[in-house]
Amino acid sequence: MASNVSTKQEKCYNPQDPTLRFVDRDDDLDCEYQLALMSCGHAVTPTSLTNWCLRLLEQCPGCRSSVERENGSDLNVLCKVCTAQKGQPYEFCWQCLREWKGARPRKDRCDNDGCCNQSLKTLETCPEITFESVEGVHGCPSVRACPTCGLLVEHTKRNCKFVVCPRCKVKFCFVCLKSFSKCVNTSDYFEPCSSRVAPRQTSVPVWQKKPAACFTLQSKANV
Repeated sequence: MASNVSTKQEKCYNPQDPTLRFVDRDDDLDCEYQLALMSCGHAVTPTSLTNWCLRLLEQCPGCRSSVERENGSDLNVLCKVCTAQKGQPYEFCWQCLREWKGARPRKDRCDNDGCCNQSLKTLETCPEITFESVEGVHGCPSVRACPTCGLLVEHTKRNCKFVVCPRCKVKFCFVCLKSFSKCVNTSDYFEPCSSRVAPRQTSVPVWQKKPAACFTLQSKANV
């Protein structure tokens, strides 16, 4: 369950920061402010970078402190603050944000009532797609999780079988889920894949690549 917290304050990078290389191009995360090029290759504003960092955090249900999930494939998270205060491990579920119940590690859900991964549910229940321009493809789900970052992506049914993820900008095949470079080597844009249709996904990939460290930003609001 990702956090929807975002910052409304207008911020700017410190022009004297020697770790940043400023560029003149469109922001890859937001809109019209001075941009800095991150080590991952994205050009972003300080505000969009702050919002990105906030989305990596959730509030512990025990102490309300901000916690980062260290293992993207495990919903079980240990709060170090609560653990120190209580004198025993305090764990909570990253998905339903309640104290952990059940065995661990788990990547689908904990044993709390109502804990459900909506993205997985969508992947499991979405209808199949009928391509208008790609012939001979049957049994392909209409929604896919990007193999790189896990964002749910739908195909328009038109054009070729390749799509570009709007979040991580990686191009992949909607049919076989391989990267563009691997799939296009063995089949054409409008042909069935040589490796056939990838089955419905049973897990959502976790984006391991993060923007460079959340730099110390200079706020115009002096915050």
